[in-house]
Amino acid sequence: MNIEEIHDINLQPFEDIENSAIALKNYVLFTTIDNEIVIALSAEHMSISFDYLSKYDYSYEIIFLDEISFEKLYNKFLEIKTDKEMSAIQQEQEDATLDDEDFSVSEFLKVGSDILTSEESAPIIKFVNSLFYQAIKKKASDIHIEMHEQKSEVRYRIDGVLNKHIELDKNIMSLVISRIKVISNLDISEKRIPQDGRTQIKIAGKTLDIRVSVLPTFYGERVVMRILMQSDELLNLKELGFPSYITKELAKTVKNSYGMVLVTGPTGSGKSTTLHSLLHQVVNEEKNIITVEDPVEYKSNDFSQIQVNNKVGLTFASGLRSILRQDPDIIMLGEIRDSETASISIQAALTGHLLFSTLHTNRAPAAITRLIDMGVEKFLISSSLLAVLAQRLVRKLCDDCKVEDESTASHKLFGLKKSDKIYKSVGCKSCNFTGYSGRVAIGELFVISEDIKEYLKGEVDDNTLMKLAIENGMLPLNEQLKLMLIDGETSVDEAVRIGIK
Repeated sequence: MNIEEIHDINLQPFEDIENSAIALKNYVLFTTIDNEIVIALSAEHMSISFDYLSKYDYSYEIIFLDEISFEKLYNKFLEIKTDKEMSAIQQEQEDATLDDEDFSVSEFLKVGSDILTSEESAPIIKFVNSLFYQAIKKKASDIHIEMHEQKSEVRYRIDGVLNKHIELDKNIMSLVISRIKVISNLDISEKRIPQDGRTQIKIAGKTLDIRVSVLPTFYGERVVMRILMQSDELLNLKELGFPSYITKELAKTVKNSYGMVLVTGPTGSGKSTTLHSLLHQVVNEEKNIITVEDPVEYKSNDFSQIQVNNKVGLTFASGLRSILRQDPDIIMLGEIRDSETASISIQAALTGHLLFSTLHTNRAPAAITRLIDMGVEKFLISSSLLAVLAQRLVRKLCDDCKVEDESTASHKLFGLKKSDKIYKSVGCKSCNFTGYSGRVAIGELFVISEDIKEYLKGEVDDNTLMKLAIENGMLPLNEQLKLMLIDGETSVDEAVRIGIK
C-alpha cells in the first residue's frame, strides 16, 4: 500500500469494475497507472473508503492522491455518470413513446410517491441536473422549457439561436418545473403569476449562477433559465472578436478621466459582456468603481455592484443619484431607459466621472438622436459623450462542413462580385448539425470628433450623422459583414438574420 500522497498525476476513470457506482459514493476511485489498475483514495474520506473496501476482496494496489488530484478524478467520474443517466432517461422516454404501454417513465412518475425526496428513485432530480450539464457542455446561454397543448419541450439557446433538445410528456415536465422552483426558492404552489428566482449549481467543481424566470401561459408554465458567466471567464475586447483599430481606439477613450461611453445594439448582441470587458480594462486599486445593473449578470470582486429593485424604489435613476455621493471614479449603468436616467448620466459624465452605459439603438450615430429624444440638450451631449460602440454577434461557419454558395441571389443581396467566393452552412457532428461553430463580435465605433461637435450645433438627423461618422473613419457594420462573407467566416443567411440596414 502506498501511503504517500501522489501529486500532479494525470489519471483517467476506469469503470469496468463491478459496483463502481457504489464505490464512487464511498470515495473509492478505480484508475490505471502504467496499465495497472489501482484504487485511488483521499485522506479526507479515508474512514468511509476503508469501511467500503473492508466488504470487498480487491487485490489492487491502493494509492493516496492529494486533494486537488483526487477532486479532478472524482469530477471526471461524475461527468461520465451524469452522461449515462441523461442517455438512460432519454432512451426510456423514447421507448415509452414507441410501444411500451405497460410500463413507461410517464406511468412511473405518476405513481412515484417519493419522487422529489429520495435521490435513489428520483429521475426528475437526475434529469434536471443533466439539463444543466448538457447546457454547459453545448455552451448554451439559456435553457427554455415550454408547454404546448399535447407535449412539452426543452430548447437550448446556442450561439444566439434556439435548438430543440428534447420533447417530453406534459406530466413529466410539470414535475421538472416543480424541481426547478424548489432549487430556485420559488413557490411551487403558485402557478397563476410570474416568478423570478436565482440558483447556483456546481458541475465538475465549477459553480454557476442560474437566473430563473417562470411565466404562466395558456397551456402551462414556461421557464427560461439564463446561465450567467463568472467575471473571471470574461474575454477581453480582442478575444471577443473586435478588430484591432476598435480595441486601440476604445483603450485610448477609456483613459479619459471623465465623459460617457455608450454601447448600443438589440437584445442579445453582447452589450453587457462588452461593458464588463471595458470595466476590467480600467480596474485598478486607485479607482472606485460602482455599477447599477438589472440584473447583476457578472459577479465581480473588483468593484461594487448594485442590483436594481423597482419594488423598493431602487431604480437606475435613484441608484445613480446615490452612487454620486459615494465618491466614484468610474460608474457603469446597465441601461439608459428614460429621460431622468439620461439627464443624471450626462451630469455625472460632466462632473468628473467616467460613465459606461448601454442604449437600445441599431446603429452607433443613432445614439445621439435617441438622447435628444430623451430631452438631453445637444450642447450637453457634445460636451460629455466620448464614443458610441454599436455591436452585433455573428455566428461563424463550421470549418468542417461549410460548402461554397454559388447562388447568384446571395451575391446580389450584398452587392458582391461573381468572382467573390462565399460559403453556406451544412451541418455536421462537430457543430451539432447547426452549420455554425461559435460567434464573433463586430462593431462600429463612432468617436465624437470636433466635426461632429460642430454639426451638433444645428439640426441633427441620423443619415447625416452616419455620413459624417464614415467620413471620420468609422467602418459600418454592413461593410464588416461583407468582409466576413468574402473571408468565408459567415453565410448570407446569417448576415440576413443579423438584419443590419
